[in-house]
Amino acid sequence: MSILSPNKVMLNAKPKDKFEAIRMAGQLLVDAGHASAAYIDKMIEREQTLSTFMGNGLAIPHGTQDSKSLIASTGLSIVQIPDGVDFGDGETANLVIGIAAAGNDHLDILTNVAMICSEDENIEQIMKASTPEEMVKIFESGMES
Repeated sequence: MSILSPNKVMLNAKPKDKFEAIRMAGQLLVDAGHASAAYIDKMIEREQTLSTFMGNGLAIPHGTQDSKSLIASTGLSIVQIPDGVDFGDGETANLVIGIAAAGNDHLDILTNVAMICSEDENIEQIMKASTPEEMVKIFESGMES
C-alpha cells in the first residue's frame, strides 16, 4: 500500500473549522485502512494540546504519542482547502495533511512534507491541483528528491 494515493486526496474541501478539517484528513486515512477510527480522536486530542499549524498555509495533524497502536500502516492524506480554514491565532490553513505513521516513520514524513511545502512554487501547484492524481504527483516527485 503506498503512503499517498488518489483515494487519500480531497480537493476543494470546505470544512467549517479546523476540527472538521482534521476529521476529513483522518477519515481518508481510516477509509484507506491505515488507521482505526479511534485514531481520528487522537488527532483531535493532539490538536487541542498543541497546534499542528506549520506556517505557509500548512497544517499537519497527526495522533498523540499513545496512538501508535491504532495505526495499521504508514499513510498520508491531503485535504486542499482553497478558501482556507482558521487554525487559531489568526492562522489560516489551505492545506491539511494527515499523517498516520507506523513505527518511527513520522519524522521522515514530516520532514519530507515540510520540505515540499516550503517551496512557494510547490504550494502554488498544490493549490492549483485539480485532480487527486495531480496532487499525488507533486508530492511523489518531492519525496523522491
